[in-house]
Amino acid sequence: MVEVGVGRRPEVASALADAGVAVTATDIEPRAVPPTVEFVVDDVTDPVLAYYADVDAIYACNLPPDLHHSALALARKVGADLLFTTLGADPTTIDVERETIPGDTLFVARTDDERPAGGGGNGRP
Repeated sequence: MVEVGVGRRPEVASALADAGVAVTATDIEPRAVPPTVEFVVDDVTDPVLAYYADVDAIYACNLPPDLHHSALALARKVGADLLFTTLGADPTTIDVERETIPGDTLFVARTDDERPAGGGGNGRP
């Protein structure tokens, strides 16, 4: 599993690693992460695909709307699911399914063939 844009909050990556999940965190600049989490400098808008090889999921916490398409493109290139949260009232800019989690909404990106009839794109019901 890879977290893109870990920033200064590696808590989710750390919790996943503590649960036995292999996690790599990325950011566009070096960041401190716990020793149980691998870290690489990478940019989701121009990713090094080797960092994402063989992962089942790519996720991001508070992913800004301007990175939704890049993150989705990356996930599709490597055959991974994309899961993310947004900051506050930021809209989603890609087709997603929503799942309520404690204190937030988790967005799961859909592929074209998973879109329900009648819309639901761009984060609107």
